[in-house]
Amino acid sequence: MIDPDLNQTELPARRGFFGRLAGAMAVGLAGLASSPARAEPGTVAADGPHWPGPLKARHRQLVDGYQVNGGSALLYMATFLMTNPAPGAAKAVLVLRAGAMPIALNHAMWEKYKIGESLKIVDPETKAPAVKNPFLQPKHGVLQVDQMAIDWLIANGTVVGACNMALHGISARLAGNAGVSADDAAKEWAANVVPGVTVIPSGTWGVNRAQEAGCTYCTGG
Repeated sequence: MIDPDLNQTELPARRGFFGRLAGAMAVGLAGLASSPARAEPGTVAADGPHWPGPLKARHRQLVDGYQVNGGSALLYMATFLMTNPAPGAAKAVLVLRAGAMPIALNHAMWEKYKIGESLKIVDPETKAPAVKNPFLQPKHGVLQVDQMAIDWLIANGTVVGACNMALHGISARLAGNAGVSADDAAKEWAANVVPGVTVIPSGTWGVNRAQEAGCTYCTGG
């Protein structure tokens, strides 16, 4: 059975991959669970971080992003917020998993690992393979709406989680672009997520936790 968080077109050969991933996940989960900023006192370590935390709003929406697809998940998230403008009325949760995970990375990682070229992601500003994250700090008018920029969404209260399994899988595939090992690539990616993004155990874990926190579900494509 294919794991929906491990897109076949974005990962190395499966043989041997899960062996490397198991060790990395053990370390990653331990770090997530023990972090004072992310773990709720009394939470069982194996259950992962206390995420997305309390969502105090009448309207709570989860958008599940699993492909970049022109930033559709970001657009849906922005649309939800813009059409619920009353202060405190709405809370948004965005999960970036599988092929959408690189949206959570800063410009330096996109350039160093040739993410746009390797994953065939076109920058809407240049109409060429993206050498920077096209959804981070874009120029006015480049995206369908300015509010779909990931930094705008975070600044306006969106809770964003990035899949740790996709992070390890895609970084392993693209490690050769930067001339580094798979382990070093994963560590560098984890250290270079966009400020305000939380690396969560997996995307499906995040989808589950957001719905348990009272969010309705919207596919991000």
